[in-house]
Amino acid sequence: AELVQIARSLITNPDILVNMVSRRVRQLGLGYRPLIPVDPTMTFMDVALKEICEKKLVFEEIVDEENGTAARRSGH
Repeated sequence: AELVQIARSLITNPDILVNMVSRRVRQLGLGYRPLIPVDPTMTFMDVALKEICEKKLVFEEIVDEENGTAARRSGH
């Protein structure tokens, strides 16, 4: 619960946070390496949230200056 609260303070849009976590959980399930040291008791969701909390996984909004629309991208 603490990781969720910290992540929510960093990524204020809940839809974006859910998408970031679910995409990262999928990547970890496919064998991608964690960006943080992992405790054997941690779930993929714990790892994804901790990566966000430690700012290893970030969200970036890119604005198309030509038409003023926003494109969102997450990455590390």
